Amino acid sequence: MNIRIAAFSMAGALALASTGAHAVIDDKKAQEVMNKSGCAACHQVDKKLVGPAYKEIAKKHKGQKNAVEALVKKVRSGGIGVYGQIPMPPNSPSQIGDADLKAMVEWVLSK
Repeated sequence: MNIRIAAFSMAGALALASTGAHAVIDDKKAQEVMNKSGCAACHQVDKKLVGPAYKEIAKKHKGQKNAVEALVKKVRSGGIGVYGQIPMPPNSPSQIGDADLKAMVEWVLSK
């Protein structure tokens, strides 16, 4: 491999890493994060509990370009009325860190 191509490949990899692009977490890691952060108290993958099922959330946001950012904001700020009248309380960074929150939203959208 020539040095120019190697340098370009490394620069591309660093640019991709700096954007936060990464693979969706697996189901086991998602379950750990849900349990640790309290998400599992209200949400399940395929059936409504207190809040909507993750599959319902994924279906509602399918094809939306800003879905990750919108859902991260919704989880942080909380809300009411999108899936019924039971409010979702805001979730602070002390409950779920930014990286885990983004990874969880990406995982939910993959359902």
